[in-house]
Amino acid sequence: MSTTTVQEVRDAAGALVAAFAEGRVDDYFGAFAPEATFVFHTTPQRLGSTAEYRALWQQWEEQDGFRILGCVSSAQLIQPFGDTAVFSHDVETRVATHAGEETVHERETIVFARAADGRWSAVHEHLSARTTV
Repeated sequence: MSTTTVQEVRDAAGALVAAFAEGRVDDYFGAFAPEATFVFHTTPQRLGSTAEYRALWQQWEEQDGFRILGCVSSAQLIQPFGDTAVFSHDVETRVATHAGEETVHERETIVFARAADGRWSAVHEHLSARTTV
């Protein structure tokens, strides 16, 4: 396992999570390749592109008053496989909607791929509910 690769993916994942946690929507979506796919336990269908996810996010904002108040990542694991890597972690996210504020506990897997320019870009995200003990 390349220490450099693991650190590069850790940096890319950290930037993505920080952008999400801080509500920097352009930076968050910029961490994904345009052709990235998304599977969320809260959405009945797979999203086939970053543009499709961004449109759904905008719908959440407009209809529900959705916004991120904070996010903490823990239990991180990075598994490099050549020019791809799997990043998995537990996330605790504070969100607000018109209905109020809540804390959501989830598990997330993000697949990163090294782009031609050497940058690590997220190409798939899978989010599932996590039980709390």
